[in-house]
Amino acid sequence: MIKHICFDLDGTLVDSSLTIFKTTVSALNKLNLPSSIPKDKFVNMIGMHFIDIFSKLSIVVPDIELFIKTYKEIYFDFIDDSFLYPEVSEVLHFNYEAGKKISLLTTKAQDQAEKIIDHFKLTENFHYVMGRRNGIGYKPSPEPLLHICKDLKVEPKETLIVGDTELDIMCGKNAGAKTCAVLYGYRSKDQLEKEKPDFIISRLKELIKI
Repeated sequence: MIKHICFDLDGTLVDSSLTIFKTTVSALNKLNLPSSIPKDKFVNMIGMHFIDIFSKLSIVVPDIELFIKTYKEIYFDFIDDSFLYPEVSEVLHFNYEAGKKISLLTTKAQDQAEKIIDHFKLTENFHYVMGRRNGIGYKPSPEPLLHICKDLKVEPKETLIVGDTELDIMCGKNAGAKTCAVLYGYRSKDQLEKEKPDFIISRLKELIKI
């Protein structure tokens, strides 16, 4: 029995790829750092922490905290390039009304995650929002998902995590939760199938059947 559904943000509820890309390039420019980033390669890494993204792109960012501070300050300059995926509001509302605990788990900073879901008028559909917090690991670590489960008083085995990347699936498996991959986000079907999620869906409304 699934009592708790935990959603990823970027690539699962919101298509924010252009916002994230433009904000990253702009933040690097403001810090006078190299910003020649291949867009397709970058989008395929969304969901990772910036430390890991820059490492894979061989971009040296001497002060990652300064970069993130700059990034957060200008993110909403590009928010109009983001939009909700189809059926998001309907599916969140349906599951909330059905008595499921609904949470959000993202590698975005806590305050930024809250601002984004408020911008898209989704706040009332969530019982819990978990952004990146000091002292708590980030996906694929199970730590943030276990933290959510503990606070919501549900067991990981009663939890379904829904996301578009290998990080979401790995996080769920590491925590002992059920996992659901969505095919419309930032990873290919082949990439997601390798992680062997419990469910794979091509549109969010399929969650209602699950």
